[in-house]
Amino acid sequence: MRRRGLAIAGLAIACAMFLSGCASNGTASSGWLPQGTNGGEVTSNTGRVTSLWVGTWIAALVVGLIVWGLTIYVMVRYRRKKDDVGLPPQLRYNVPIEILYTVVPLFMVAVLFYYTARDESALLDVSVKPDYTVNVVAKQWSWDFNYVDANVYEAGVQVALDRNTGEPLNAEPVLYLPINKRVEFILNARDVIHSFWVPAFLQKLDVLPGKTNRFQVVPTQQGEFQGKCAELCGAYHSQMLFKVKIVSQADFDAEMAKLKSLGQTGQLANTLSREPVLPADQKLVPNASGSN
Repeated sequence: MRRRGLAIAGLAIACAMFLSGCASNGTASSGWLPQGTNGGEVTSNTGRVTSLWVGTWIAALVVGLIVWGLTIYVMVRYRRKKDDVGLPPQLRYNVPIEILYTVVPLFMVAVLFYYTARDESALLDVSVKPDYTVNVVAKQWSWDFNYVDANVYEAGVQVALDRNTGEPLNAEPVLYLPINKRVEFILNARDVIHSFWVPAFLQKLDVLPGKTNRFQVVPTQQGEFQGKCAELCGAYHSQMLFKVKIVSQADFDAEMAKLKSLGQTGQLANTLSREPVLPADQKLVPNASGSN
């Protein structure tokens, strides 16, 4: 019965590993991370994040196989036999083995730390001059986008969700980005801690009151992608949604011209206030609840 149980367990593990390699649409190569509309990389940074993620899982699986293999080997090799009497020889310590299982984990952690620190430094590098700068202002519970170069803005209002379907009942604020252009995000918060997250970018960064964070990306795939807040920020955190549209240069320029024609010129202030400070005494259109 023991042998049959071990055989079934081994077969189950082998089948699980075999089936995990049968995923379609490139999910296996991406480590089941969010992808673009055509399964490709959405920004210049997603490949780096995917490589770190997949590499870490490969290392973890190798360690797991070794540990499982040694565990099963010991269970089979040193199982108690019918003619065994008394207790097996007892060892108080084994210096070589203790050194081994102390040094190896430390080495693994050091390697993982090195690659994580290397990639984090690259992902947060803002030394290159961007083509465009967008000031993202987080607030309870929506987003404002200041397009610094065009000197226009988009002011978002809280998204209401249908209680039955979870679908938005009003338009989400939209962030437009030109494809193949380096964009720098300057992140500020008006009230509490938020987090700017576009899952398809495989990158997010906290938005802190009183502190400015920034990072850069080069969008490489046109399409529409969901954005949200990734830091619990109050009662309506789940409704703090926005859309990202990566478009051609012509479409991006047209959107900037549209915002200007609507009178949304200037920049919304980053003051620590729940009410946005509008340039030139402009007024926001209230949403259904009557708040801005």
